[in-house]
Amino acid sequence: MSEARELIRGYATAIFTLAEAEGRLETVADELFHFAKALERSHELRSALTDLAVPSERKAAVIEELLGDRASELTKHVIDFVVAQGRARELDGIVEELAGLAAERRNFVLGEVRSAVPLDEEQRARLNDVLSKATGKTVDVKVIVDPTVVGGIYAKVGDQVIDATVRKRLQDLKESIGG
Repeated sequence: MSEARELIRGYATAIFTLAEAEGRLETVADELFHFAKALERSHELRSALTDLAVPSERKAAVIEELLGDRASELTKHVIDFVVAQGRARELDGIVEELAGLAAERRNFVLGEVRSAVPLDEEQRARLNDVLSKATGKTVDVKVIVDPTVVGGIYAKVGDQVIDATVRKRLQDLKESIGG
């Protein structure tokens, strides 16, 4: 295992242990997942949290301003810690590893679903069932609202991808008629 992978696994294991001990593993993992995706989408946020010239206090203020009451105190402290250690660039990898550890503990596999609109609990439950049957594993679905999807869904479970988006259907149609 590379040194970078070991570092990421170490952070994820520490966060996992802390969140589990606090009885907040599910909440922290979910909130960190959504924060990491926001970080991935926003160049400005990523720059603010990774720039060595930006003081730690300012980075903490940015995190508080962004999350406010939308995340638990534990999640905010974890993000503050990771960023203060200069590991904001690795946050996505840390969160992915954490999700994997949490899924292993629950005997689940993480599924990332992109949809143009938010899904309600009934839709999430149906999606869990469909993806579980399709993959042969119990899937824990994390939904990301992504307007670029336009319609349908894009699901990734491990290395399996199910692209049921309108864009993909149109592309397939175009190819089938020789376009």
